[in-house]
Amino acid sequence: MRINKYLAEAGIASRREADRLVEAGKVTINGRRPGPGDQVEEGDEVKVNGTVVRPVARKTVIAFHKPVGVITTTDAASPDNIMEALMNARTRPPKARLIPVGRLDVSSSGLILFTDDTALADRLMRPDSGTEKEYDVIVDKELTQEFLAHMAKGVRLENMPAPQRIVMTRPAKVKEVGATRFLIIITEGKNRQIRRMCEALGYDVRKLRRTRVGGVELGDLPEGEWRPLTKEELASLA
Repeated sequence: MRINKYLAEAGIASRREADRLVEAGKVTINGRRPGPGDQVEEGDEVKVNGTVVRPVARKTVIAFHKPVGVITTTDAASPDNIMEALMNARTRPPKARLIPVGRLDVSSSGLILFTDDTALADRLMRPDSGTEKEYDVIVDKELTQEFLAHMAKGVRLENMPAPQRIVMTRPAKVKEVGATRFLIIITEGKNRQIRRMCEALGYDVRKLRRTRVGGVELGDLPEGEWRPLTKEELASLA
């Protein structure tokens, strides 16, 4: 196993961050400093800053279909919180300390991942991760080619939460699928981003559903239910 994957599975850091630890000379394998591509064999002793680290048991990652009205918060005192929604699924979720990866606003539905792998969660939520997120959107009036082109090119958003009050969204992939319906793929996740993009161009979102995160698709998973990820889906997030 490559040293960066070993450290990621030990929960020390993401693979990219693990490479930085190796390059900084903070990692040893059997007392020697490895290179970024070095392998860890069974029985090897790996240390980070002089402390032995070992891979933990396989991490848990599941897909959940968040219904409209559910708030993406882990605060158990908050009404309609997503942890309560997950526990109310027909099948009890795995016994792990799961956290939601990212957010979906209360008026939106769709795919949200849960995991006990904090390094994976942090990596997927980083602004520079480049993780694709796909949404199915219905707006209040007929689409125009000008609107679709603006959504694809990037939209100037004002009155955003601090620290950046004005931002320009990254280019996106947009596909018209109906008179008032389109699909959009973005690689960022600013607060209420798609709703704000539409509003900036004179449209109101009537329905918004996230259908994909990276290589994980919502598919026909019913609202309020969860499923484990396949091996292929897990590999796509690695």
